[in-house]
Amino acid sequence: GTDFYYGIQVELAKRLVEITPGDFGKKVFYTNSGAESNEAAMKLTRWSTGRKYFLAFLGAFHGRTFGALSLTASKIVHRGRFFPMVPGVVHVPYPDPFRTPFGVDPSEVSDAVISYIEDQIFRRLVPPDEVAAAFAEPIQGEGGYVVPPKDFFPKLRRLLDEHGILLVDDEVQAGMGRTGRWFAIEHFGVVPDVVCLAKAIASGVPMGAIVFREDLDFGVLGAHSNTFGGNPLACAAALATIEVIGDLLDNVRARGEQLTRWLRDIKEESKTIGDVRGIGLMQAADFVVPGTKEPNKDVRERVLMRALRKGLILLPCGFSAIRFIPPLTITEEELDTGMEIFAEAVREEGA
Repeated sequence: GTDFYYGIQVELAKRLVEITPGDFGKKVFYTNSGAESNEAAMKLTRWSTGRKYFLAFLGAFHGRTFGALSLTASKIVHRGRFFPMVPGVVHVPYPDPFRTPFGVDPSEVSDAVISYIEDQIFRRLVPPDEVAAAFAEPIQGEGGYVVPPKDFFPKLRRLLDEHGILLVDDEVQAGMGRTGRWFAIEHFGVVPDVVCLAKAIASGVPMGAIVFREDLDFGVLGAHSNTFGGNPLACAAALATIEVIGDLLDNVRARGEQLTRWLRDIKEESKTIGDVRGIGLMQAADFVVPGTKEPNKDVRERVLMRALRKGLILLPCGFSAIRFIPPLTITEEELDTGMEIFAEAVREEGA
């Protein structure tokens, strides 16, 4: 990324290599945001494979710059009036166990998606030997905090390996301890070729990075670079963040279990919460039309506003879900207080 390096850039790179999955040789490229990290991964994987196509998933969010936006498919508002996108991206269904693609049983959704890629995409649309990489969030973020079945990523990894296709793991929202492990992909027992980072990596200081197999490197000075990626201030913030998060993972796991209990109890009493899901401190409640799985955005919006008026800030995700992403430092008492407010908002809405 530059001709000369600060010591703190090297120190941070060593820590990122240590905490990311995989015991192979790795390299680090610094960016300023999640979108820029995904853009860098697109260029890296095209360069290293000599291939032109990408797989991405419906419901995905990878950023709003043109390359990252071309991978994104969570809401039309992100893409409308910006066409044409960067060519070469093929979207396939994500294995949502709640609203399953193809109408299959949740136990069959992983196999259904893998079969669709094999039988439809690779046989009818794009030769697999022309696909550079598959981009995936281990838990979809803006798409609704969708957690795939446990067997999906191992099956996807095997399929990609059969055809020499790289796996790019977008951990911008799910990573850095959010799920109780350093990276959400670790819950699925899969090692990606490239990991994309941003958001929590530097506790609010603009910072991002990709960590990748060293054999994928451009190998040509100037093939990719930026101006402010890896600036010393951001690197110092990221190093400090990593040290703090290392001591918070036990709390994230404990508070995650507490949050799961709260959400399940609230769902039991609700007519309109159709699903609760997530891992650690990355969870969601999905509102539906009673007796169906049809998204109920109106109720979701009213519950959000009731909670806000009571002092609880929550954010939407997907078409009808509310996400719960408290600070990793949250205490048991603070979480109880927040969830009591949410439960009250749901009850008052008659939801």
